[in-house]
Amino acid sequence: MLACEHAMSELQRFSVAMPEDLLMQFDNLVARRGLAKNRSEVIRDLVRDALVDEEWDDSDSEIVGTLTIVFNHHASDLQNKLDQVQHSAHDKIISAMHIHLDAHNCLEVIVMRGRSADVRAIAEAILGVKGVKHGRLTATTTGRFL
Repeated sequence: MLACEHAMSELQRFSVAMPEDLLMQFDNLVARRGLAKNRSEVIRDLVRDALVDEEWDDSDSEIVGTLTIVFNHHASDLQNKLDQVQHSAHDKIISAMHIHLDAHNCLEVIVMRGRSADVRAIAEAILGVKGVKHGRLTATTTGRFL
C-alpha cells in the first residue's frame, strides 16, 4: 500500500484515451453525479474507490466498515445472539445504532474498525444469525492513505 501525503498535494495533469462510446457513458455518469462534479473529480472518486477496494483485499489492512441489518425482534432469542456476537467483538465495534422500523422489525447499523479479515468475520457471524432478514457490509477506509 502506498502512503500518500494528501493534505494539499499539487494536482498533476495526465491524458486518458478511450473509445468515444465509453467516453459518452462516462460523461453520463459525470452528469448523474451532479453539477458540482466534473470529469476530473469523478476520475479521482473512482481511483479512491479502487484504492479502498485494494485496502479491503489486504486481510491485515486496518479498515472501517458499517454493517446494516434488518431483523424481526420477536424472533426467538435473536437479540441475545446478536448481542453475544457483538460483545465478543467489543474491541472492533466502535458503535451500534438500533432503530425500530415498525412493531416487529428493527434496523441496526454497526460500525467496526480493525483488520479487514476481522471485520469481515464479525459481519459474517452477525449475518449468519438465524432471524437476520437482510444485511450488507459497506467497506470504507480510515482515510490515512488517501
